[in-house]
Amino acid sequence: MEQLEAEGDIAADYLEELLDIADLDGDLDIDVEGDRAVVSVVGAELSQLVGRDGEVLDALQELTRLAVYRETGERSRLMLDISGYRAQKREQLVALAAETVTRVKESGAPVSLDPMSPFERKVVHDAVAAAGLVSESEGVEPRRHVVVLPE
Repeated sequence: MEQLEAEGDIAADYLEELLDIADLDGDLDIDVEGDRAVVSVVGAELSQLVGRDGEVLDALQELTRLAVYRETGERSRLMLDISGYRAQKREQLVALAAETVTRVKESGAPVSLDPMSPFERKVVHDAVAAAGLVSESEGVEPRRHVVVLPE
C-alpha cells in the first residue's frame, strides 16, 4: 500500500508539472484501487488531454508510468483518469458486458465485440466473469477484441 501511495505521489508531481507547462488548471486526486495507484485530474476544460477515444489520455498514462519507473525502478500499473473519462467509459463497458452476457445466454452462441484497448478489455472481462460467464481476448493489436462464450 505504501509503495502504491508513493507511485501516486510521484505521478501527481509529474502531472502537476505537465499542467503548469501547458498552462492548464487541474486538481489532482490520488487514490489506491486494488493493486494499483489511481490519479485523477479534474478541471474546467481538459478534453484536449483526453483526445479522441482516449488516445491522448493513454499516451499521458504511459508517460506518467515512465516517470514513476524512472524514480522507483519498478514497473507501475498506475491508472490515470482525466475529467472522469475512464470512469464514464467503465460504466458504458459494464453495461455493454451485461447486454452481451444476456445475448449469449439467450442464444447459446459466442459473441465477439469490437476491438478495444487493454483497459477496456479488462473491464469487460471482469464484468463478464462477475455475471458468471467466460470471455477471452482474440486477435492482435490494434484489432484485439473480446469474445464472450456461452456456459
